[in-house]
Amino acid sequence: MSASPRYSVIVPVYNRPEEIRELLVSLTKQTVKDFEVIVVEDGSSQRCDSVIDQFRDQLSIEYIVKPNTGPGPSRNLGFSRARGQYFVIFDSDCIVPEHYFQGVDAYRLVEPFDAWGGPDRSHESFTPIQQAMAYTMSSALTTGGIRGGKKHLGWFQPRSFNMGFSRAVYEKTHGFVFSRMAEDIELSIRMKSAGFRSVLIPDAFVYHKRRATFEQFYNQVSNFGRGRVQVGRAHPGAVKLTHWLPSFFTVGLFSIPVWYWISKPLFILALVAYGFFTVALFIDSYRQHRNLIVAGLSIPSAYIQLIGYGVGFLKELFKT
Repeated sequence: MSASPRYSVIVPVYNRPEEIRELLVSLTKQTVKDFEVIVVEDGSSQRCDSVIDQFRDQLSIEYIVKPNTGPGPSRNLGFSRARGQYFVIFDSDCIVPEHYFQGVDAYRLVEPFDAWGGPDRSHESFTPIQQAMAYTMSSALTTGGIRGGKKHLGWFQPRSFNMGFSRAVYEKTHGFVFSRMAEDIELSIRMKSAGFRSVLIPDAFVYHKRRATFEQFYNQVSNFGRGRVQVGRAHPGAVKLTHWLPSFFTVGLFSIPVWYWISKPLFILALVAYGFFTVALFIDSYRQHRNLIVAGLSIPSAYIQLIGYGVGFLKELFKT
């Protein structure tokens, strides 16, 4: 390992010792070894000291323990200790394919960039619910299209579960401003305003496990909606019409009983529209997974994602 590695991997962790183990195992298998790992324990009651110790002979790893302040400040602390040319952020519930850094290196030789992001995919070890959530978060039928694996044109807005940028970006932006909720979106906006170039690298994907239950998933996506409004307050004009779509979807869904009394044709039209959407979800998920259980679970997962985001967005928007 060189004195100054090419990559510094920063991972905040909160009460997830077993998940961080899976992430570290995947990092030991990387074909490119020129990286260090900085794990920041964010005030956890279930610490991962013993897990980290098992990897000290396999990885260049630093373990930092701090009071709980959220992922944004935790990552910033990791940045301040990093020695690499590029800072790479993974969530602790990610598994990284062995060619990840190889893919980033290859892309950089063809097209220069200052920052990058990559898609998330479903892993064979995921439960059916986690596979359904992974589908939802990467499907063009929901809010997850930008996380998919297709080529993304223009300036890409990376997300913090799989995000990287140069040391120059950090020195200009000083990292995250928000402590949690949409902190990655806010940083991406400032990166773009500063003139940095960000790209989507399709080969730099991760397997993102996300939450174990639909209730946890709802709380997560609700925070996404809240965070989008907070970004709009910090950066006027950052909230676009597309960010309102989950709220429109939610209001429309819960308005269906009202249409029964107002207009029978509109009531039927709404039922057909949402029914068509539901069938499309099932077919598209089955096409990808070839699993009837995952396809079936993708329906409530998609509705939970859209409703959770929409409700969170509206609550934060009208918060007094």
